[in-house]
Amino acid sequence: MSRPNVVFIMSDDHAAHAISAYGSRINQTPHLDRLAQDGMRFDAAFCTNSICTPSRAAVLTGQHSHVNGVRSQGDRLDGRRQTFPQLLQGSDYQTALFGKWHLGHGGNADPTGFDTWSILPGQGDYVDPVLIENGTERQHTGYVTDLLTDMSLEWLDQRDQDRPFLLCLHHKAPHRWWVPADRHADLYSEDREEPETLDDDYSTRASAARRARMRIDRDLTAKDVKAEPPADLDGEDRRRWFYQRYIKDYLRCVAAVDDSVGRVLDYLDAHDLTEDTIVVYTSDQGFFLGDHGWYDKRFMYDESLRIPLLMRYPARIAAGSTSDALVQNIDFAPTFAELAGLQPVEPMNGASLTPIFDQAEPADWRAAAYYRYWEHDSIPHRVAAHCGIRTRTHKLVHYYGRGLGVPRASDTPTDPEWELFDLIADPHELHNLYDRPGHEELTEELTRTLSEVRAEIGDDSLTRPIPDAADTSPLEAQR
Repeated sequence: MSRPNVVFIMSDDHAAHAISAYGSRINQTPHLDRLAQDGMRFDAAFCTNSICTPSRAAVLTGQHSHVNGVRSQGDRLDGRRQTFPQLLQGSDYQTALFGKWHLGHGGNADPTGFDTWSILPGQGDYVDPVLIENGTERQHTGYVTDLLTDMSLEWLDQRDQDRPFLLCLHHKAPHRWWVPADRHADLYSEDREEPETLDDDYSTRASAARRARMRIDRDLTAKDVKAEPPADLDGEDRRRWFYQRYIKDYLRCVAAVDDSVGRVLDYLDAHDLTEDTIVVYTSDQGFFLGDHGWYDKRFMYDESLRIPLLMRYPARIAAGSTSDALVQNIDFAPTFAELAGLQPVEPMNGASLTPIFDQAEPADWRAAAYYRYWEHDSIPHRVAAHCGIRTRTHKLVHYYGRGLGVPRASDTPTDPEWELFDLIADPHELHNLYDRPGHEELTEELTRTLSEVRAEIGDDSLTRPIPDAADTSPLEAQR
């Protein structure tokens, strides 16, 4: 089988439950649904660190944060580290990146592994954005989601048609602050359905949930919702007012991403590239859409932890297939490397997804997905540092509450806490079973599994300052 082209589309903060292929009750995404219908929908895909910079580093390197050195928004990805674009570029792939990078700029932090790159500085702007194009800033006119798609399709037009390609289209949307395209300004004018946990009072969880600063009725601003709330609103009415204004703009931004996916799929179909191209759609992490009364991410609750993952590759993936295998964003890099016939030089924590394409989950596939959020109690969202595991049926979370010298993390500790959830009986994660009578055996089993997973991947730094892993790289010794 010939080496496939790769189109890797990644959005920012796109929750899986805002995709109709995943059963969304609040919006429609026909082009993403088409991708699911023509390929595979992964129903148990998770990030390893639900915040932009570390998540993107995990995607590129196939490594957990403690291995690749990007643990928080204050870290930068060292370009000397092995990434899947570097691997493919070194094997005669044409490579390009358009969109959000958010892994640093200048020196070793600029994108590597790409023949052409045009990236947003930091978060970038929705309208008339500045883009850094191979190191040079240039102002553009238009809506960012459309511009990035235009640039991607223009690059495809200009490529060498005798060589395989990697196209990374990384959208800013639907990241805060939400600015829809003009054509979507009146989309979803009617009120959207509210999440069941909108009025969560956090009384049955660890205190970390109550302490967090991401409540839609308290922590969203007039800039977020483009208006001041009526002075006479309070309590539930105020919460609902903020929710409706927030969620509509969020979904309008998603609509432009869906349009973009449709344009890319149409291009591939029109140029006879569909059969030989794997198309992947995902997000760097999930997002709270009013769930638990929140916006943002960071926590290990499923709305934040879970990522959408849709793949189309007619040569290997049956149309309309699904998988409930526990997959993570560290699996992208080894998957693309294997499809290109390459062996990574630097070890990866992830595993190739190619056996899953064939509905043949290996016997030794992970039984627990590991997660760690390092940016302890950082301003403004104040989420305590934590780690944990998610199995198909349960979740164990340990709020260790230490900054450990990580950039942007607070040096002020918080009390250690634990949460344990039965995801079958309690899918909304409302009832913490840790230390509850009758769950001692389960708690012991999951605690042991967490320790085993951490030992296996070498993450042993919950109580002491850690070295900056970004200072060294196995690849550097070879250069």
